[in-house]
Amino acid sequence: MNIQEIHNLFLQCKSVSIDTRKIEKGSMFFAIKGGNFDANTFAKQALDLGALFVVIDNESYLIDERTILVQNSLETLQELSKFHRTYLKLPIIALTGSNGKTTTKELINVVLAKKFNTKATIGNLNNHIGVPLTLLSFTGETQIGIVEMGANHKKEIEFLCEIAQPDYGYITNFGKAHLEGFGGVEGVIEGKSEMYQYLAKNKKTAFVNLEDPIQIEKSNGIASFTFGIKKEKADLEINSIEANPFVEVEYNDFNVKSNLIGLYNANNINAAVAIGTYFKVDTKDIKAAIEGYVPDNNRSQLLKKGTNQIILDAYNANPSSMAVAIANFVQLDNPKKVMILGDMFELGNESVQEHKIIVDSVSNQSESACYFIGKAFYENRISKENIWFFETFDAFAEYLKTIDFNDNIILIKGSRGMALERSLEYI
Repeated sequence: MNIQEIHNLFLQCKSVSIDTRKIEKGSMFFAIKGGNFDANTFAKQALDLGALFVVIDNESYLIDERTILVQNSLETLQELSKFHRTYLKLPIIALTGSNGKTTTKELINVVLAKKFNTKATIGNLNNHIGVPLTLLSFTGETQIGIVEMGANHKKEIEFLCEIAQPDYGYITNFGKAHLEGFGGVEGVIEGKSEMYQYLAKNKKTAFVNLEDPIQIEKSNGIASFTFGIKKEKADLEINSIEANPFVEVEYNDFNVKSNLIGLYNANNINAAVAIGTYFKVDTKDIKAAIEGYVPDNNRSQLLKKGTNQIILDAYNANPSSMAVAIANFVQLDNPKKVMILGDMFELGNESVQEHKIIVDSVSNQSESACYFIGKAFYENRISKENIWFFETFDAFAEYLKTIDFNDNIILIKGSRGMALERSLEYI
C-alpha cells in the first residue's frame, strides 16, 4: 500500500494515535516501537478500543483488512504527515530555539486565532514524532498551522523542516541548551540555523529579532520581517519593555500588559506582536490576545501561597534561561527575596563549569536567600551566609519543614527532572 492509499484511509479517521491509553474512537493507530516495548503487540487492543485502522511493521500481528503492514511504522507516520501537509497546502509557521519555544508558540497562536482558524503544536510535542502528529492534526478548515520544533542534535531541525515544509520560520534564541548533544554553543547555533538554511533554499520568510546579532547574521539574504526595541529600521519597532514582575510592551501607541513574568519573556511577546502585525491582525486584537494569555504547566507562573508570591518556572532550565531568570529576579522591587534553584541537565562536559557560573553569579549579584538543589550544584558549593546547598531534593524538603517563609517573593527554577514544583508543598 503506497502513501497516497494510506492517506485516503487516514482521511476517513478522526485523529491519529500512538498510545492505546489515549486512543480515540475512529482514529488511525501507529504501532511505533519504543526502547522497552513493541507497540505492534497493541494492534488488536487498538482496534478493540475503536481505532478504524492500525499501521504495523510486524506481519505477525496482521489481523484483517484494518491492519496496514508497512516497512517501518515511524517512517510511515513521518511520510504520511509530509504528504498530508502537501495535500492541505496551508501556510505553516515553524519555530525553534533554545528557550521560550512553547511560550512563543502559544502567544503566536492566540494572536493569529483572533483572525484565522489556527492549529498549533499541543504542549511540547516537537520532535520527530510530535511534529508529524501536529501536521496530521491539521484539517481542511485550518487556515494557518503553527509547528514547534525541538532538537538536541544537529540535523534534527533540517529533518523536521523537510517534513513540515514551513513557509515562515522563527528562532527564539541560541542558548546553552542540550550542549551535550550539540557539542557546545557553536553546535547549538549551527543546529538551530538549519531552519534558516531551509527557508533560504526554498525562498521562504524568516521573522527576525534585531536584538539578537546571531539572528541578524544567520538570516542574512533571506526574505524577512524584522522587529526590535527602538530599532527604526525594523519592520515593527517596539517602543519599550519593562517587567516588575509582569512584562509590559509598548508599540504603535498601544501598551500591552501581559501575565508573563520576567524580561526574558519580552522577546516572546514581541515575536507574537510582529507575526500578528505581519498577518494584519488588528492591533486591538493583538493586545487583547496577549493580555488574555495566562501561562500554565510550571512556566513563569505567578502564584500566591499564604503571604508569599511565587514565580514558578520549574518546567525546564539551562544555563541561558537560568541566567536571565536570576537577573530578572534580582531587579524586582521586593526587599524579601528567595531563590530555589535546581540542577540543569544535558550539559555533558560543560556541566561543572556551567553550574559554577550560576553559583558565582548568584553570589556576586544578590543578597537574596538562595537554595541550590542537586548533585551538580552541590559539587560547586561555596560558603556564604545567604546561600545553602542540598545534594538531593529530599534533603531540601526536610530542611524546609524547619523554617517558615513569610512575605517573600520566591523564584523556583530547575530542569524538568528536578520537579522543583514539589517545593510548594513545604512553603
